[in-house]
Amino acid sequence: MATNAQETSVARRVSGGKFLTLFLAKEEYGIEILKVQEIIGYMAITPVPRTPDYLRGVINLRGKIIPVVDLRLKLGLPPLEGQTCIIVVRARGLEVGITVDQVSEVANIADKDIEPVPAFGNGVATEDLLGIGKTGGRVRLLLDIDRILSAQDLTDLHAATTA
Repeated sequence: MATNAQETSVARRVSGGKFLTLFLAKEEYGIEILKVQEIIGYMAITPVPRTPDYLRGVINLRGKIIPVVDLRLKLGLPPLEGQTCIIVVRARGLEVGITVDQVSEVANIADKDIEPVPAFGNGVATEDLLGIGKTGGRVRLLLDIDRILSAQDLTDLHAATTA
């Protein structure tokens, strides 16, 4: 069991605040609300040749071309047909759509309710998580959308959508 001194020595990667919560593969996740531009219904996605599997393609959102990433595939989860919505996020200055199974709510998670991500040992990647939020008896994995959509990913997405 960790002592209070050990717990406070672990740097938190996020402060409390508002998070858009969503579901992927029956698990609940959260994204900082300030990263969210809008939520739209699922719409036709135009595939882009020679792009990674997780890049579903592009959409035309009110005259603006937005690349769309399948968040399930990007996180190594099994694909799901029939996602219900696309969340447009701003990651590293670029708008990107991410497909999710379902949007849940905007949750206010206090600092005291966010735990650092525990170490799971070698081979378990946790760098895509900001922390773990605990509210109302629920656990939500708080995603670092800037890390999930890395600089190289965004460069590739930008190149694919402007070619």
